[in-house]
Amino acid sequence: MAKVGKKYADSVKLYDRSKQYDTAEALDLVCQTAKAKFDETVEIHIRLGVDSRHADQQVRGAVVLPHGTGKKVKTLVFAKDDKIQAALDAGSEYAGGMEYVEKITKENWFDFDVVIATPDMMGVIGRLGKVLGPKGLMPSPKNGTVTPDVARAVTEAKAGKIEYRLDKTNIIHCPIGKVSFGAAKLQDNFNALVGAVIKAKPAAAKGQYIKSCVIAATMGPGVKINQAKLG
Repeated sequence: MAKVGKKYADSVKLYDRSKQYDTAEALDLVCQTAKAKFDETVEIHIRLGVDSRHADQQVRGAVVLPHGTGKKVKTLVFAKDDKIQAALDAGSEYAGGMEYVEKITKENWFDFDVVIATPDMMGVIGRLGKVLGPKGLMPSPKNGTVTPDVARAVTEAKAGKIEYRLDKTNIIHCPIGKVSFGAAKLQDNFNALVGAVIKAKPAAAKGQYIKSCVIAATMGPGVKINQAKLG
């Protein structure tokens, strides 16, 4: 068995690893078990009763967390003419066209967290699919990052809009804030994300939808949530 650090071992003693907790209690425990010297990120891991190999059982979308993620988000907007200025006015760090396509392809430049594009620019950035796709950065109409209203998209991204999607093991992994937020604000963010995931339930999904739910801080142990109460 791999050795664990003293702080982690101390954290584990604060709760029952086999127990499923109500959300409020679980979030309180996550805050208590965060022992690192930096402000740890709190993440949620939701296993769904679907099969991501089937197109009609995909679960993907985006939601704006009420209190944001606690992370400063840099945006890159692909647009033309007045849309470029609209993006910059909304606070985007970068906005333009081909010059950024070339910067990414030639310089391997990735000093941004979210990519937004107007519909008429998708042909231009399609050539970036092979580099943006694997990093989860390719704009998509489904999560609102392909839109004519770039100013709104930039504002939402900076306000804490996150994308959720299934991985190959049918689990959604998402940040819901920082430990410094406290349990109450984390609860608001948790509710917003879980509500969106439940709303996105595919019609083809049969049986129990939420199989398990675990939350944990960056360096802390996972705390199980009673998924039966999540819907």
